[in-house]
Formats: sequence, structure tokens, C-alpha cells
Amino acid sequence: MTILTPLIEQRADPFIYKHTDGYYYFTASVPAYDRIELRRAKTIAELATAETFDIWHKPETGPYSDLVWAPEIHFNQGAWYVYVAIAPSREIKDDLFQHRMYVLRCTDANPLTGQWEFLGQLDTGIDTFCLDATTFSHQGQLYYLWAQKENGITGNSNLYIAKMDTPDKISSAPVMLTKPELPWEIKGFWVNEGPAVLKRNGKIFISYSASATDENYCMGLLTADENADLLDPKSWHKEQQPVFSSCYEHGVYGAGHNSFTKAEDNDTDILVYHARTYTEIEGDPLWDPNRHTYVKEVRWDENGMPIFGKPSIQE
Repeated sequence: MTILTPLIEQRADPFIYKHTDGYYYFTASVPAYDRIELRRAKTIAELATAETFDIWHKPETGPYSDLVWAPEIHFNQGAWYVYVAIAPSREIKDDLFQHRMYVLRCTDANPLTGQWEFLGQLDTGIDTFCLDATTFSHQGQLYYLWAQKENGITGNSNLYIAKMDTPDKISSAPVMLTKPELPWEIKGFWVNEGPAVLKRNGKIFISYSASATDENYCMGLLTADENADLLDPKSWHKEQQPVFSSCYEHGVYGAGHNSFTKAEDNDTDILVYHARTYTEIEGDPLWDPNRHTYVKEVRWDENGMPIFGKPSIQE
């Protein structure tokens, strides 16, 4: 069996952003779910040993004081923003999964050592469990893309999109792009979450993750033409099979919750994802810390579609 080496151990929901200053910025869920951690390096490989900086710690109690999940760092409209899902403390809500999305901002050049301001909740107009927000710009418009539960729809979360005039609030009604409905999206839990955006070959791709966070966790894909109306669900084509999933041959399981970045050549697309190296999880998978960060190159077929292959180096 080929042993696949993680880039960074025990970092789930990994996000790598390559900035114009030449640095790669990395953040992810830490096993304690108690803070937002950043690191940066000149190369992707050097992120593994880069110094870590805690830019925010959760308070002991209150509406955003438990289960700090899946932060992402973006540079939008001249400032740094972190989008992160956080749950209220247990005395406020008995149910663990009551996350809402929150936003932090830093106007300093270096977000690792700069001053961060907690801006508060990003309200989508739907007061339900939500998580895994990302942002992207296209044709001069900033978009917000996230996962949220909608009452009346079976499952834990669907994917939604909206416009943003400013990086801390949406400026259009949420539009649902996909919900868990296919057999591989509803194993253990009915989930569409963790969206990530990739643009190439005249198309916009949204990858997302589905099913429970054990070996059933996998990635799906939506595709739209770059000139289509991104707020029209009919603009998006949904693949009927997963595009990336567990690889029993290489001992990598639950591959998902990905992001994308560029390699050092500024052209090659890199898939960043987490996975485990075993399937025998004791207790709730949520509390198993061994989801590790991996990276691999994205290849492309003759139709301009991404090939993610297997969770391995070459395949």
C-alpha cells in the first residue's frame, strides 16, 4: 500500500489562500475547536512547519463560545476577513449543532500579527444552523456561498449563494443551489456543505462535501458557465456521482471539506482537503482529532473539467 503523507496533521477543514504578497495563508479547524489559528509561508510545503498565530479565542460563554469550525481567510475589498461557524454555549442551547456564521476583520498588512475586530454574525435571513461560508469575486461582484439548514427540507444543510456589496453582509436573497438527495449525499447524515470555488476554462466550479464525516464523506461538483447568472439554480449542473472520495487502496478515508489554491507557478490548481487514515473511529467522529490536511494537483480533461482522481499523489 502507498502511504500518503499529510501536509499538516490534525487540521480539518483546511483552507489555503495565496495572496499578492507572495505568501500562502493557512487556517483550519483545530482539534479543540476553541480558537482561530493562522500560519503563512512562501511555499505550500513550508506551511507544515510555519509558526502558528492564534488570532481569536472563543469566550467561555455566550452565543459564540463553542465548537469553532472551519474558518476561512479571505482578502476582500482591501482588508482581511475570516468567516467562521461558531455555536452558542451549552447553557444557551442544549443542541450542539446551533452554529451561526461570524465575521472578523483585520486592516493591517500582516493578518498574523495585526489587530482583528470581531464584527459579529453574518445574517442570511434564515435563522437556522449554518456553517462553511466562503466568498469569491466574479466579474466585479462579490458572492457569499455557504451551507445552511432550511426548515421543511430533509437534511442537515443545503448550499446557498447570495451577492455581497460589502464583505460582512449579503445584499440579495439567498438562493439554494443544491440539497442532499443522491444516495452518496445521505449516508449517515443528509449533508451538502464545505463549498469551494474553482474557475478555469470558461467555467465556474463549486465543489462541496456530502454525507457523514466518517469514510462516507466525499465531494460533489456543480458547474456553471462563467457568463451565466450565478444566482439562477438552473445555471448550475450537478454531477450525479462523487468526484472525490475515500481510497481504500491508499488508506485515506473521508476525503473532503476542500479548498483550492494555486501552486508556486501561479497556474497549477491545487486541491486542499482533509482525510483520516483509518475507519475504526471510537465514539462520535466529531471528536476524533485525526483528520489531516492533504494537497494534490488538479488535472483537467479534454472538455475542460477538473479531474481530482484518488486521494493520492499521482492517481
